[in-house]
Amino acid sequence: MSKKNKPDSRGFVFSTDPNFRFEEEGNEEQATLPPARQLLKVMLDSKNRAGKTVTVIFGFTGTNTDLEELGKKLKNYCGTGGAVKDGEIIVQGDQREKVMQWMVKNGYTKAKKI
Repeated sequence: MSKKNKPDSRGFVFSTDPNFRFEEEGNEEQATLPPARQLLKVMLDSKNRAGKTVTVIFGFTGTNTDLEELGKKLKNYCGTGGAVKDGEIIVQGDQREKVMQWMVKNGYTKAKKI
């Protein structure tokens, strides 16, 4: 059975208006920019991760499929696990130098370390 008022990403859970409907967000995927125009940022993070250190890559402009493919290539190059979610690539451990090496080697010239 489908819920009438499903919660959305903005935190709305309940409305007293019987005609209230959540507006669907238009998540139109943008065309993937070429590597030389991507403004990727690489940073080290350990907050909300039970003390584990991870390398986070964000700022990718393009489709989710291309983001997942990039994440897979980075994880494979670093030889570690990780995930791709919420528009970010998460690579386990402090892999900032390896990630930057791979990006420069593959044409991501505007990537920078934070």
